[in-house]
Amino acid sequence: MTPTSNALPRQTKRYEQKRQAILDGAVQLFNQKGLKGTTLADVAQSVGLITNSVTYYYRKKEELATACLLRSIEALDELIATALQRETPQERLRAILRLYCERLAESASGDRPPLMSFSDMRSLTSPHVELVFDTYNQMFRHLRSLYDLDGAPPLSRAQKNARAHLLISVMHGVRHWIDHYEPQDYRRVADRIGDILIHGLAAPQSAWRPAVLPQMTWPSVEEVSPEAFLRSATILINEQGYRGASVEKISARLNVTKGSFYHHNDNKDDLVTACFERTFAVVRQVQQAAEADGETGWDRLCAATSELIRYQLSDQGPLLRISAFSALPEGLRGPTKRTMDRLAQRFGSFVVDGMVDGSIRPLDPFVAAHVVDSAVNAAVELERWISGVTRESAADIYARPLFIGVFSPEAEAEAQPASTARSAATSARG
Repeated sequence: MTPTSNALPRQTKRYEQKRQAILDGAVQLFNQKGLKGTTLADVAQSVGLITNSVTYYYRKKEELATACLLRSIEALDELIATALQRETPQERLRAILRLYCERLAESASGDRPPLMSFSDMRSLTSPHVELVFDTYNQMFRHLRSLYDLDGAPPLSRAQKNARAHLLISVMHGVRHWIDHYEPQDYRRVADRIGDILIHGLAAPQSAWRPAVLPQMTWPSVEEVSPEAFLRSATILINEQGYRGASVEKISARLNVTKGSFYHHNDNKDDLVTACFERTFAVVRQVQQAAEADGETGWDRLCAATSELIRYQLSDQGPLLRISAFSALPEGLRGPTKRTMDRLAQRFGSFVVDGMVDGSIRPLDPFVAAHVVDSAVNAAVELERWISGVTRESAADIYARPLFIGVFSPEAEAEAQPASTARSAATSARG
């Protein structure tokens, strides 16, 4: 029997509804377990289907992951497009943050499916990885156009890339800490983030002159040693997630055998725990040195941030990404999350010190701490986004806009009080 014209739309609608349900369930699992830790059978079970029903829509897991990532990138691109219609750069940025946090609130309330984390993008293989990165890059360029529209300060391409990377990194980072708030408060959080990004952290008399901290000694990674395994594992976990960083890949990166791996490490879980501890130890050491060396809260925060960004691009770096946390085994999550939060809040204590001594303007120290932490965490990717960036130049081109304001003109950065930079930014707006 030939289907009627009325039946065809119903079939198409049912097909699309089931496809979206599969995507919704897959995103939840990919965010919880990572790409490597999720199977098509897991996805099928989560939406009450058999595996063959899922493979009818997506034959392979990478096809499903690609569809999830593309849907999330499209959602970000749409809200950016909506926000860029506002009249001024400041209004556009506030709108981006509000729309994004409202989207997170809808997910937290169960009204809409969550967006997929982008932490596992690099674990995709060809041709999926090229498609996803091309689409992500288009979204990034769309966000960067914030600095091409009327009212934006004159900046070089590298400066625009740095500030766009800062903005998207802060947005990605929000997902890891905004659950400290009720969903109905997410818009208020967005406004506080916007206040920090637009106006910076500095009180009027403070200038971006981060002190160089006393020389710190980091373990050598030049030979096959426990430290070399930790660095190799950290790089792979950042790129491919906890489950994607296999013993074989870690060993191959060092050009050693699996036997050599187990000579230095009991098992992968212990190695990953050690990677987090290594990152925590570096952050602690830098924060403690900044606290001892800086006279004001502003001095301490600038010095710690600058030094950690330098470390990210050094031969000893990088730090382990926050995104690696989501795919950790359940038993490792609690203690790891508590330590991450404590170290982020040490940045907050520097902010409070600065507000007390007058070097940092009044703002939300909890939000500021996490914004700074997100910026430091994402600095590991600066070389991908900013051509020619070095460990010496990274903090000035990337962190200074966070401290002085993301619409401050870069040309007048040298030892300039924040009030002067803000006046120049206001003049540029007309």
